[in-house]
Amino acid sequence: MDKHLDLAGPGIGTYEEVSQVLPQNYTSALTPKETQIAITAAKNYIEENLCKQLNLIRVTVPLIVDRNSGVNDYLDRDGSRTPVEFHINNDHNKNPIDAQIVQAATKWKRVALKQFGLTLGEGLYTDMHAVRKDYFLDHDHSAYVDQWDWELVIDDNQRNLGFLTDVVKKIWKVLKGAETHVRDMFPALRESGYPALPEELKFLHAEEILDRYPDLPRKQRETAILQEYPAIFIYGIGWTLKDGYPHEMRAPDYDDWVTETVGVNGEMMHGLNGDILVWNPVTQRRHELTSMGIRVNADTLKQQLEITSQTDFLELPYHKAIINNELPLSIGGGIGQSRTFMLLLQKAHIGEVSVTVWPQKLKDICAEKNIHVLE
Repeated sequence: MDKHLDLAGPGIGTYEEVSQVLPQNYTSALTPKETQIAITAAKNYIEENLCKQLNLIRVTVPLIVDRNSGVNDYLDRDGSRTPVEFHINNDHNKNPIDAQIVQAATKWKRVALKQFGLTLGEGLYTDMHAVRKDYFLDHDHSAYVDQWDWELVIDDNQRNLGFLTDVVKKIWKVLKGAETHVRDMFPALRESGYPALPEELKFLHAEEILDRYPDLPRKQRETAILQEYPAIFIYGIGWTLKDGYPHEMRAPDYDDWVTETVGVNGEMMHGLNGDILVWNPVTQRRHELTSMGIRVNADTLKQQLEITSQTDFLELPYHKAIINNELPLSIGGGIGQSRTFMLLLQKAHIGEVSVTVWPQKLKDICAEKNIHVLE
């Protein structure tokens, strides 16, 4: 696969490929009823313990935002994934609004920290629901997205890899605890033969993974490294690596992927962000659970907008607020809810834990393999 084609746009690519990668002779460990009970148990556990670990409160999150606010998430930098838009013909079109359905609450949360008066060491989480219409719908990507989006106020001294690493470890502790919780509730999950998640993550920079597999595109590099370490956190996603490509495209206006850091071998690297990926033993594929990062400050926002030729964003209210230091410094991320439930409950398809729309082609493929997606 060409490295350029592997940078953005999730999904496998064709339904012939989907059919090949979905497991053969699949049987769910849990019945549909048990699955719903387990989802509730895992959801409650994760929300309660995220709040304890990161000092968060739950806040209400928007489903729609003003198009001109600049707070919607464009997910990457190439314009390939655009939000659903609609016109609100308000007051006989005298006071209309051009609205967008959120793709993620990444930027909105930082504004919310100020709106709710949160101070250093305090944070929030949301039960976020979004629509991403440009996804290819496969076994773990759907047009409907649900996430625990969280954000925490920090100071300038915490804008470093050490602090990021500590936060990632706390989140992993919560996810690992949720796995133990549902396995205790449903012994069939322990008896299925699938291994439990590792107790600890392996932390690697994107440059280190590239050094190991210089000729492989990104997804294949991730697949290869997960054979050695079944749960990893990849630092530095967005900066252009030695081979001339970023590990993956990242938008320029939320995570900081430009700040210089020093790797374990003393090599100069970049980025204060990253992803948790695991090996999914059911699907036998890489499985992304969460993206997170220390957010841009005024200086790094300007740098990243210049690198991506998007300095016109500086005219938007959200970006002006960062430049004028009107928003708190923060760290934040989004944990995929259905992705997490799919993993913890040993499901072959995200449609087994999430109700959304699927093409008939995919539903037929799943039915042939004893995979029953919810409708």
